[in-house]
Amino acid sequence: MPYREKAVQDHFYHLYNRGNNFENIFFEERNYKFLLNRMIYYFDIHIDIIAYVLMPNHYHFIVEVKKNDFLEKALQKFCTSYTKAINKSRNRVGHLFQGRYKLKLVPENNYLLHLSRYIHLNPVRKGLVNHPIEWKFSSYSKYLGEMGQAFVKPDIILDQVNDYEDFVLSFQENQNFYLKDILFD
Repeated sequence: MPYREKAVQDHFYHLYNRGNNFENIFFEERNYKFLLNRMIYYFDIHIDIIAYVLMPNHYHFIVEVKKNDFLEKALQKFCTSYTKAINKSRNRVGHLFQGRYKLKLVPENNYLLHLSRYIHLNPVRKGLVNHPIEWKFSSYSKYLGEMGQAFVKPDIILDQVNDYEDFVLSFQENQNFYLKDILFD
């Protein structure tokens, strides 16, 4: 098995995965809620969720690791749990995800800001909605001050910008150069 770098305490990571063969991993609204609840459960107090978006065939999270040697174990349990539940409910067998989750270190806080925007604009880029607030399976509403989603910890990002909504909506495609090393392979 090839060597894989382990997530290190007090660092931020871009965590993502997609459906096997680019197929959906969510089939109904309750699947989105179940995935979030499982993620929160397995992360416990050792992983903070900074931002997220759940798309029909993939997900993105920005996480902060609070305990060494924890994230990988939590994700293994999460992926197994979620796949078994979907397979049972859909009367299917086999892999749900394309492979092992992807985890990329976010090298500095400026990247966090741009990555959060990339994540929150994902439903708009994919043509699912016209405005990120319309997509209910993301942390964007928390970033705009709406109540709920107590598990989302946006302060590290919101402290970097005066008006997050303006920052997101003023996006220009050439600004993705900040993210070239921490997006999909």
